[in-house]
Amino acid sequence: MDIITTTDALSAYCERAATFPYVTVDTEFLRERTYYAKLCLIQLAHPGKGDEGAVIVDPLAPGLSLAPLYRLFRNREVVKVFHAARQDLEIFVVDQDMVPAPLFDTQVAAMVCGYGEQVGYETLARKIARVSVDKSSRFTDWSRRPLSEAQLRYALADVTHLRVIYESMAERLARTGRASWLDEEMAILADPATYLTDPADAWERVKTRSHAPRHMAAVRELARFREEYAQSHDVPRARVFKDDALLELASTRPVTEAELAKSRLLQREGRRGDVQEGILAALRRAAALGPEDLPPHEDEHPPLQVNPALAELLRVLLKARSTTEDVAPRLIASASDLDAIAAGERDVPALSGWRREVFGADALMLCEGKVGLAVRGQHVVTVPL
Repeated sequence: MDIITTTDALSAYCERAATFPYVTVDTEFLRERTYYAKLCLIQLAHPGKGDEGAVIVDPLAPGLSLAPLYRLFRNREVVKVFHAARQDLEIFVVDQDMVPAPLFDTQVAAMVCGYGEQVGYETLARKIARVSVDKSSRFTDWSRRPLSEAQLRYALADVTHLRVIYESMAERLARTGRASWLDEEMAILADPATYLTDPADAWERVKTRSHAPRHMAAVRELARFREEYAQSHDVPRARVFKDDALLELASTRPVTEAELAKSRLLQREGRRGDVQEGILAALRRAAALGPEDLPPHEDEHPPLQVNPALAELLRVLLKARSTTEDVAPRLIASASDLDAIAAGERDVPALSGWRREVFGADALMLCEGKVGLAVRGQHVVTVPL
């Protein structure tokens, strides 16, 4: 097993890998105690049999520079293949503000190739590579050294079998003419902005029952402070304070340290002096906002007037089309897409590009009453009206 611990060895491997059409990539990292993932291992494999062409890079090795790897990542002649790439890619965006290109995610491709939604690597390895992946080392502390032979074998398997999976999917996509179907999904993954959380938007992930503007202003400012603090101190946002404490503070809105001390849900980290100051400052900002600067009440954005019967018919049509085309339904249209179409909206991804050809054109005719749905044997089909 080849373990790379020096920049020269990494450079030599990346130069060799650059002569091949693709390289498979995976990482092992920790982020339980940090905001940003701590990179612990990088696994790479270019075409070959077994362990041939596969290496493990130890980014924790003293003096090792990842510059040769980033040069390979920027080489557009070599496809970079990942499975469920989002968390891996976030590491490289944070470190270098770049996404490896061109990019291929086998989990996304699996939706086009008929393997279902969010299919796991183990499933693809079993169905395509005909191997069983040992996941006994899944919960390893990858920052500890030395790693055992079993742990290293586990890590390497994530890129060796991925070669067979990629080659099978690439051939199938080329044969069916569906390679372009991945473009939209890959464009999202290839955008560095996908992996960066703007503190100003952090409040949008907080689930709250009350949507009163003044309450939501407090939620927004508290979430902004928490995200900024977590990022600058590299700690998980829940370590600063959890969502339940945030919502309690947004409801009680303490204005002094004495009032803040009465919080039932604020844990030890949230009672640090600098965190307390940040909380009170955030609540002061929210309280100082004029009516025009408050988040709009949810009633100011009335819900879509969805025709429920039409929405159900669209779901039946989507299921039928996804079955016929052997494509995961979610890749064609989301539940919110269907509701939007049933409400009369037309600026919906499912109504453009290849999705229109597969589903959108018939969906529009269904909405306009030009076609209906009928059952023929085991299939649902459209019939002219």
